Amino acid sequence: MQPIELLDKAPVLVTGASGFTGSLLVRKLVQAGAQVRAIARASSRTEHLKDLPITWFRGDVFDPATIAQASERVQYVFHVAAAYRQAKVSDDFYRQVHLDSTQQLARAVAGQENFRRFVHVSTVGVHGHIAHPPANESYHFDPEDMYQKTKADAELWIREFAGQGGLPLAVIRPCAIYGPGDMRLLKLFKLALGPVYPLLGKGKSLYHLVHVEDLTEIMIQAAIHPAAQGHVFIAGNPQAVTLERMGRIVAETFGKKLRVVRLPAWPFFALAAVCETVCKPLGIEPPLYKRRVAFYTKDRSFDTRKLRDVLGYQVKWSEEEGLAETARWYRDHGLLRV
Repeated sequence: MQPIELLDKAPVLVTGASGFTGSLLVRKLVQAGAQVRAIARASSRTEHLKDLPITWFRGDVFDPATIAQASERVQYVFHVAAAYRQAKVSDDFYRQVHLDSTQQLARAVAGQENFRRFVHVSTVGVHGHIAHPPANESYHFDPEDMYQKTKADAELWIREFAGQGGLPLAVIRPCAIYGPGDMRLLKLFKLALGPVYPLLGKGKSLYHLVHVEDLTEIMIQAAIHPAAQGHVFIAGNPQAVTLERMGRIVAETFGKKLRVVRLPAWPFFALAAVCETVCKPLGIEPPLYKRRVAFYTKDRSFDTRKLRDVLGYQVKWSEEEGLAETARWYRDHGLLRV
């Protein structure tokens, strides 16, 4: 039996299925023959997945009744759901979406007959700034905001829970996810085609990417590969890329020249602190976040050899190919002016 055949007719539960990564994951699971179930909030849009035979359970991912129904007799869980960073998101909501949901899902499936594996999706953000890159899976945790802190709490909890027995587990820590359809890196692409491309500070600004096609393949391998049991995997390309190199790839895709301007970082950190202090109590999205400034100043570089050594997975999308493809998708959808 080929490993992928383990998914044929297998009941699989996916959280976060309506999102960027989850949408592609459920398509691949359906193609593999899995019987896909998904939890989605009542307000979540699922029209883009209406062609797929997915059984939807409408409710919060941390709602006990929703979890009980959706997780009954499943063989795999892909816990992808995450709370987006927004001014209106409370600390309690981060805990509910990340920690409470993880605890309830894990307890619901632990010990179930024929349950095979829980794939828990964390984030490399749990490591914070990498002082001595690259970092591997054993690098210490240093989360810097509530999103990262609750992600760290959830991962630590489920690893301890699984270690006590009764829950087959694999953990994925994705690097920066990108690809056609992603909106989080759109601002950077726009800057690369603008009159100037600002870079803050004097550091390298290392950034580690993973194409959504590769990430979803890694998730599936983590579910079905025997060697993945009990392991944590940082999911990313073999090497990090600088923000300057990212900008050059985007600009060169359209035959343009990148015009880099180096600026001191401290005024932007000060301005971001003021913006957050004023805007957050009012429920207004700050025009500038400290984490957004940190995006341009901190190094996030990782050793991803474990993907190859344990899972036997070779990343398919290089930065050059993936960023160029994404840039063309933005252009074709009217999101980039070229």
